[in-house]
Amino acid sequence: MPSVILEPPFDLEAVPDQPAVFLIVPREGKPYLARTALLRRRLRRLLGERAALSRMLSLRDLAIRVEYTLTASRLASSLVYYQLARTHFADDYAERIKLRLSPFVKVLLGNPFPRTSVTTRLGAGKSYQFGPFRSRASAERFEQEVLDLFQVRRCQEDLAVSPEHPGCIYGEMMRCLRPCQDAVTTEEYGTEVHRLVQFLTTQGQSLLESIAHARERSSANLDFEDAQRQHQRHQRIEQVLRLRDDLAADIERLCGVAVSPSVEPGAVELHFLDRGLWHQPVEFSVAATGKEAVPLDRRLREVVAQLPQLRASTRERAEQISILARWYYSSWRDAEWFSCASLADLPYRRLVRALSKAAPPLTYQQGEPTDAPPAS
Repeated sequence: MPSVILEPPFDLEAVPDQPAVFLIVPREGKPYLARTALLRRRLRRLLGERAALSRMLSLRDLAIRVEYTLTASRLASSLVYYQLARTHFADDYAERIKLRLSPFVKVLLGNPFPRTSVTTRLGAGKSYQFGPFRSRASAERFEQEVLDLFQVRRCQEDLAVSPEHPGCIYGEMMRCLRPCQDAVTTEEYGTEVHRLVQFLTTQGQSLLESIAHARERSSANLDFEDAQRQHQRHQRIEQVLRLRDDLAADIERLCGVAVSPSVEPGAVELHFLDRGLWHQPVEFSVAATGKEAVPLDRRLREVVAQLPQLRASTRERAEQISILARWYYSSWRDAEWFSCASLADLPYRRLVRALSKAAPPLTYQQGEPTDAPPAS
């Protein structure tokens, strides 16, 4: 939805009483930025006549322009609010909108002996990042449970490798390869770290599949004791995977689309996320027009094909991911989210069903929706 600009004298009766993000620009000083569920009523309070003894904020004599954008979902409101705050309050926009960065589990690959850490800072260096999580506590719990499956070090110190190093309890329990005591080479330790990264990248499937094959081989060889051990290990890994939050994934594969209502009748807003960066919302009409209407799944593919490549700083990327996490993990989520490894892998059949829910009625004029690529 494009922004609407009002100039004095403000005709507030023409302003819709709908949810919106608005900006009041004063003659001097910084603008007033806010969100509201009832735009006209809010502007009347801020720009209307005031009694002499009223303590309510009045910008009537200061405002030279009002800009507003109507929104039909909390996600759209959050994204517009964030962009306006970045534009008009470059120095302290994060504090103004109370934006808290989401935690991630990071594998520090730049270290000779990589380790993991839980952080809210995305790195521009050599590292693997997995998230976002609902809270720091959930990220730390997942990190510790995953490390129990691998022999990667947990110490945070810069290692001074020496056979005389005292080591730690995890080395004594055979839960660490003890690189501090020069028990392994960097290549051997790197192989274990690679297994850890593959486990996170594949959402645990790299380890589950190998254990399942080992269990089947043991069963075929009538080695039921080993098959039982492999089965228990398989169950243990499944328990660990259940601890990860819904959105947690490789940041390079954090993609998806949110289908939210639109202020325009017969349409929805599509909010595409590509590797942690939000595209501008796409107004998508679901109403069939013309005698030979194009199927919805084909129109969706055309929209995705026209999306531009996005670039942003690591800080901005972390902020935009945090907006997704705050909305998704909230109790006020008001749009349907579809995640995927890349925008090329979007579940088009499920998307078409979501469109019919967000903007009914939906009429198919030419065949049924399909996941198969359209004929050339």
